[in-house]
Amino acid sequence: MRIIPAIDIINGQCVRLTKGDYNTKKVYNENPVEVAKAFEDSGIQHLHVVDLDGAKANHIVNYKVLEAIASKTNLKIDFGGGLKSDDDLRIAFESGAYQITGGSIAVKQPNVFQSWLETYGSDKIILGADCINEKIAISGWQEESDLDVIPFIKDYQSKGVDYVICTDISKDGMLQGPSFSLYERILSESPNLKLIASGGISKYDELPQLRAIGCEGVIIGKAIYEHHISLKELEQFILTN
Repeated sequence: MRIIPAIDIINGQCVRLTKGDYNTKKVYNENPVEVAKAFEDSGIQHLHVVDLDGAKANHIVNYKVLEAIASKTNLKIDFGGGLKSDDDLRIAFESGAYQITGGSIAVKQPNVFQSWLETYGSDKIILGADCINEKIAISGWQEESDLDVIPFIKDYQSKGVDYVICTDISKDGMLQGPSFSLYERILSESPNLKLIASGGISKYDELPQLRAIGCEGVIIGKAIYEHHISLKELEQFILTN
């Protein structure tokens, strides 16, 4: 199971929100490159970068931060937040993204998302299936749709999606544990899915549990920044994984 720390960007700074609420913004570091380098020094190879300004603006904003991290580390970066057009995608990949995540676009403009899958391939395009009460949420989590998360994922898997990041918004930033039962149900319905768990990770012991369920990766944010999980522990997990 891959360990994927998260860097969320507002105004070029490394921040975290709680349950996606911009009013809960907490700045952890003014230099995201510094943070990314510390991750890489701990043996981490993957990074999840979210352009929160982009999510609000509905187009890519913080591509210069992406470019800086990509040029100064060897991390494989999955980039998301506000990617709405072919141009946004081109900029993201040209700025050093290894993969991109599309969430709202997959709900609002499925044909565009489908064309990205066909153009770039399923190893480069991740479906963002963020949900609250098991309903897909969109527009930087500001809007709830009437789509149920499990059928939504299954439908896109049938259209060629391999990778899915599923965030239970009610858990995000709460440090109370992830949605184990939801991930178990998703994987029982879609056993070949490369499911990346996100939201609520609070302690090291949850990582082996997510691995046992069959998650392909786990995104960890606040638990690292608030020192609930140390980089040393993550290094150990990676070595014994």
